Amino acid sequence: MTKNKDEVAKWFDAIDDLAGANFGAEVFPGYPGAVVAEGLLTQMSWGFPLVLKGSKGQPLKPKPVNNARTDKLGSPFWRASFESRRCLIPVTAWAEAEGAKGSKTRSWLSRPDAEVFAIAGVWRESAEWGRCYAMVMTEACGVAADCHARMPVLLAREDHGRWTQGSAETAHALCRPWEGPLVLDRTDQPWAGGAPATARLL
Repeated sequence: MTKNKDEVAKWFDAIDDLAGANFGAEVFPGYPGAVVAEGLLTQMSWGFPLVLKGSKGQPLKPKPVNNARTDKLGSPFWRASFESRRCLIPVTAWAEAEGAKGSKTRSWLSRPDAEVFAIAGVWRESAEWGRCYAMVMTEACGVAADCHARMPVLLAREDHGRWTQGSAETAHALCRPWEGPLVLDRTDQPWAGGAPATARLL
């Protein structure tokens, strides 16, 4: 996110609830990021906690599940959040990993027609990290398909209210590949030492 929080709050007609918030311009899975939920620009952790168990049944450190596939929104892991807790994830760009394993680089994607735009998200309360969110993913198209099979669900400004306040059926109809223009910027920036090939926010 290259805009300050006042600009973002104004862009989304949201009340700024980020007093004292501390997160970087880039957001990584398991770390705090900005979301617009219930009319507030607020902070949540990126990723729903998935509690894993070791070989002897002992609980392991939760893993952040940061992407919700459109075709999995009806599963028990996502259903309640999708039906009643949908949010907007403000970004200026997102990144995907490209290249050979061990030497992947970042490819940034953005909308040339919008300095800030919204990715469809869901959120919930968690015992592990408090409020947390995940982005909704669909099939990639256009230049986004050149670097990954999936892409975030991008929302047109006029669809913000339909996503956050509409019925589950209305929201699900918005979970489709973006038909507008996208810009792909391939860089030589390393993908941070073999991190999972998932989108990151800028």
